[in-house]
Amino acid sequence: MKKLIILLVIASILQSCDLETNPYEEISVEELFSDPESIETATIGNYALLKGDKGFDGWVDDLHRISEYAGDNISLSGGTTDHLFFLYNYQSIKTNSRVERFWRNSYKIVVGCNVIIEKIVEGKSEETDQLLGENYYLRALTYFQMGNVFGRPYNQGSSNLSVPLKLTSDITDRPDRHTVEQVYSQVIKDLEKAESLMTINKGASFASKEAAQALLSRVYLYKEDNIRAEEYANKVIASGHYSLLPTDQFSKMNTLTPEQNDEAIFAVTLSSASDLLGGFDDWFTIGSFYATVEGKGWGEMYASRTYLDLIDKNPNDARKSFIEPQFEVDSNDNQIPAVYWVNDEYAYEFRNTSESGGVTTFEDDGNTYTVESEVVDGKTVYYFNGTDGRQDVIKGFDLKKRNGHPKFFILKASLQENDIHLWSPMVSRLSEMYLNKAESLAKRSMDQLALDNVNIIRERAGIPTYTLADIPTGKTVLDIVLEERRLELAYEGHRKYDVYRNGRTMDRKYPGTHLNGTNAFFEIPSTHPRIIEFIPEQQIILQPSLIQND
Repeated sequence: MKKLIILLVIASILQSCDLETNPYEEISVEELFSDPESIETATIGNYALLKGDKGFDGWVDDLHRISEYAGDNISLSGGTTDHLFFLYNYQSIKTNSRVERFWRNSYKIVVGCNVIIEKIVEGKSEETDQLLGENYYLRALTYFQMGNVFGRPYNQGSSNLSVPLKLTSDITDRPDRHTVEQVYSQVIKDLEKAESLMTINKGASFASKEAAQALLSRVYLYKEDNIRAEEYANKVIASGHYSLLPTDQFSKMNTLTPEQNDEAIFAVTLSSASDLLGGFDDWFTIGSFYATVEGKGWGEMYASRTYLDLIDKNPNDARKSFIEPQFEVDSNDNQIPAVYWVNDEYAYEFRNTSESGGVTTFEDDGNTYTVESEVVDGKTVYYFNGTDGRQDVIKGFDLKKRNGHPKFFILKASLQENDIHLWSPMVSRLSEMYLNKAESLAKRSMDQLALDNVNIIRERAGIPTYTLADIPTGKTVLDIVLEERRLELAYEGHRKYDVYRNGRTMDRKYPGTHLNGTNAFFEIPSTHPRIIEFIPEQQIILQPSLIQND
C-alpha cells in the first residue's frame, strides 16, 4: 500500500479521477483521514475542482457557459469553432466538448465528496462535522446544477429522467439515470444534512449553514414549493451574516473579492495570488469573452438589445455600471452623435446625426430626417418618420462594432482585484433571497408583499420602487418579479432556468449570430427538447444503458 507523501497531492489526484475510475486507488484511505488537516486538504481539493486549473475550463466555467449562453441577456457577434457556439444557438450536438467536460468534472467532484462522506465519522468534533457538511453541500450543488442542465424542469414531470445519482466511491457502482424527483430529493436530503452539520462560517469562499439554506431556497423555488422557498430565504436573511451592499459599492461589486462582498453567501473563489497569472490566462476566462480590457480578452459577446432596453428604462440604475459601451470617437477624441435602432431583420442600423438650432437630423439614402421626441411614461422617447412610417430610435453616440454588432461590453465577470479578467462566480448572494421571496409570494397572490421584496432590490439599485398601481396593463406582479430577477442576476447563470421553469418562452428576436442560418431559433418554448443538453455521447459509449435525451 503506497504511502501518502504530502497532503497537497490530494487535490491533483482528485482532478485526475473519472466516474469510471477510482480516484484514491493509490492512497491509503486510513492515512488520508487520519487527522482533521488531511480531511481539510481533501475537501479543499473538491473546492478546487469547481474552479479548474488557474480558474478557467473548470466546472464552474462550463456551467456558466451552458447556463448563460442559452439565455436572452447576451448577443454573440460572430461565429466560432468552439463548441460554446452550440450552447448559444441551440444547435446542440451530442459530442459537445464543453458539455462532456462538465459531466466528467461533475462526477469528479461527486466522487471526491463521496470518499469523504463515507469515511468521516460524524460527531467526533465540530471541525470534522463542518468539513463533512461542506462535502454534502458540494455534492448537492453539483447534482442540482447537473439536474438543471440534463433534466427537464420539475413542473414538466417529476418522473422525467435526470442524471445518475452516484452516492458511493465504488468503481463498480455505475448507476443509470435517476428521475427528476429522485435527484431533487437527494439534493434536498444532502442540503438538510449539510445545514445540520455546519456550525462554522469561514466566509463566502466556503460552504456554510447559510449557503445550504440559500441553495435550499432556490431548490424549493424550482420545485414550486413556494412556502419552503420563502422559509429558507428568511433563514438566510435573519442570520445577520449578510447585508446588501450600498449602491455605490454595488456598482463596483465585480471588483470585490467574495470576502469583501457583504452580500456574498457562497462563491467559487478565484484569487489574483493563485489564479489567472496574467497573459495567456486572460484570454480563456468567462469574462474574456464578454469584454476586452487593456487589449486582453476576445470581447465578442455583448449585452443583448432586450436586456439593454430593460435596464435603460431607468438611466440611473446602478446595474448599468456592469455594461460598458465602447464609443467611437472623431479625430479630436470626441464621441460622435448618432441614432440607432434594430430593423425588421433584427440587425442594427446606425446613423450619425447633426444638431442645428436645437433640431437633430441625419442623412439616409439622400434624404434628411428629423429626430422627433415625446414623453411616454415619464421617459423621453425618440423617433423619426421614415418612408415606412414611424421608427423609434435610441439617441446617443456611435459605437465600435464587430460584424455590425455594437460593443456593449459586460464587465460583471471581470476586474476583481483590478485583475483584468479575474472573477469569482457567485453561487448565492443575499439579493437572490429577496427575489426568491418575491417570486414565492407572487405565486401565492401576495402581490404587495412580493413588491415589497422587489422594492428592496430596486431601492438599492437607485431606481424608483413599485406600487400595485404602477403595474402596467397586461402585466402581473410575477412578470415584474421575473424582470427584476433578470436585471439583478444577469450574467450569474440564472436567466435560462428562470424562463423555462416558469413555463415561459425564451424570446431571442434581437441581433446576434444565433439568428444566422435557416434553422435559427427566434423563440424557444419551455417544452422544446433542446432546453436541456444531450447526455454526452462518450458517456453512453462507456455506459450503454444510459438513455439519451430526445
